[in-house]
Amino acid sequence: MSDRTEPEGAEQGAPASDALGAAFGDAARRMGLDTDQSTSTGHVVWRAMGGWRGVIESVLPGLVFVIVYTLRPEPLWISLVSSVGLAAVFTAIRLIQRSPSSAAFGGLIAAGAAAALALWTGRGQDNFVPGFITNALYGSAYLITALVGWSLIGLLVGYLMGDGVAWRRDRRKRRTFFWLGIAWAAVFFARLAVQLPLYFAGDVALLGTLKIVMGLPLFAPLVAVTWLVARALYPKNRAAGVAEDPASE
Repeated sequence: MSDRTEPEGAEQGAPASDALGAAFGDAARRMGLDTDQSTSTGHVVWRAMGGWRGVIESVLPGLVFVIVYTLRPEPLWISLVSSVGLAAVFTAIRLIQRSPSSAAFGGLIAAGAAAALALWTGRGQDNFVPGFITNALYGSAYLITALVGWSLIGLLVGYLMGDGVAWRRDRRKRRTFFWLGIAWAAVFFARLAVQLPLYFAGDVALLGTLKIVMGLPLFAPLVAVTWLVARALYPKNRAAGVAEDPASE
């Protein structure tokens, strides 16, 4: 009887494991990581940022909020509507062009929720609270997984490269992914360390400016380092059967 039940368990477990691996690999590709060893570092970073469109969609709504709020802090809804409205326009353009819009939708929802919170409290600095929560969650995830030996970066790169969790048996890879996880966690916690004092001080204009400065300018170099390290750890890896991320088009 056990001879029959054991294969059934394996059959049920395999799809779940495959789905998890596919999810990690897809997440790594969305970060801009690429299994093609001939890909340049600049291409990887540019792809991670989403090209010119991604940079504009990431930076412009926040920049508009800072500019409008600086020029006219009251009433608050003007700067909030300007920012969220611009994000809505970007999302609508993607829908009209039938280009990948999941990231734009996510950004629009986040911007709308942040604006709603700020309008509800009447404080401009509360527009940044959802960003603080996001940074705290991501930073904690990278830090905790690194400390317990299951580095999130290791899982992302491992499944992307077809290595799965085998990297945990390699001391060099395990140590490297540990420090990469710590580096990613440090970026998220650095944002909190710099921006939270400004939040409590109510300095909305400077807070918004530093959010932009500590966004893509910190994200891009770390993506480059992560990709270079991954390429060094898996020098013979090739993109065998890995589909191109449509977001790169």
